[in-house]
Amino acid sequence: MYENMVTARHYEERLQEEYLEGKQPAFDISAGPIPGELHLAAGHEASGAGVCQHLRDDDTVTAPHRPHHIAIAKGVDLKRMTAEIFGRETGLSKGKGGHMHLFDPDVNFACSGIIAEGCPPAVGAGLAAKKRNTDSVAVAFLGEGAIDQGAFLESLNMASVQNLPVVFVVEDNDWAISMPKERITDVANGADRADGFGLPGARVDADDAVAVYEAAREAVGRARDRNGPSLLEVQVHRRMGHFMGDPQEYRPAEDEEAAMERDSIERLEADLRAHGIDDETIDDLRDRAHERVEEAIEWAKDQPKPEPEAAYDDVFVNPPSGVTDSEPSVAETGGDD
Repeated sequence: MYENMVTARHYEERLQEEYLEGKQPAFDISAGPIPGELHLAAGHEASGAGVCQHLRDDDTVTAPHRPHHIAIAKGVDLKRMTAEIFGRETGLSKGKGGHMHLFDPDVNFACSGIIAEGCPPAVGAGLAAKKRNTDSVAVAFLGEGAIDQGAFLESLNMASVQNLPVVFVVEDNDWAISMPKERITDVANGADRADGFGLPGARVDADDAVAVYEAAREAVGRARDRNGPSLLEVQVHRRMGHFMGDPQEYRPAEDEEAAMERDSIERLEADLRAHGIDDETIDDLRDRAHERVEEAIEWAKDQPKPEPEAAYDDVFVNPPSGVTDSEPSVAETGGDD
């Protein structure tokens, strides 16, 4: 878990550096090696590591728009994920999905930029496992700002009614984009949502990877033993803005400072030392994680960008005849529909 968490933290710090290249001093979202939005999850590492430690490749994980720490803990190919974020043709989706739409069928991982929309696919994966009579499970991660979404509540209902092997994990970082938690819901403890659907709910009040691991062991074990779904809420913290370039003017300075002082990686490192793990071993784990990240980023930056005509590949409907050749389109000639 420690190596996964250090990998995720360093990965996001390096992505931040790469992302901001060419976008300053006047922020230009389309400039630089990583165009578009970028949502980082520094401070969330304990959640992904503690839960995914119990999972196998055949288990399904869906993540929200802040997915990197979860993807790393699930075993998503780091090089291909990085190439996807950089928009390269060797990326997980040939550079077309970007960081909010990562998809790796080799380890059954996917994420979505739509709030709570990973919940229905996770329920579908749980239903498939039940019908196939396997012991694989599905885990849906979402933020505390998503606990009032219909997709989440309907998914809880179906998972409960069908007794499906699904674990819902709410990452509570206190902020739903720019709104504090208390302004978007009256439910202080998101795990209480479980009560309305007759399934177990639990909350881990500190971003402690060991505590998350213990809570997830019970929930994942229950699902794998075909004893139904569970809801787990984990307190995490947000060390960065909602997205890169977010000035966070809505956020009190003391809240940012408190988030920076709470570090799940330092907490786990102290636990390792308390259990007799020496500094040399910890340094080796950290160095290995950093090397892996640097290698993935350098590899991704060397990968080719897709050709413009590749935009027409892997689509539901092929373009009409004439769109991709040199003939003028109907719109250009003013012709009829």
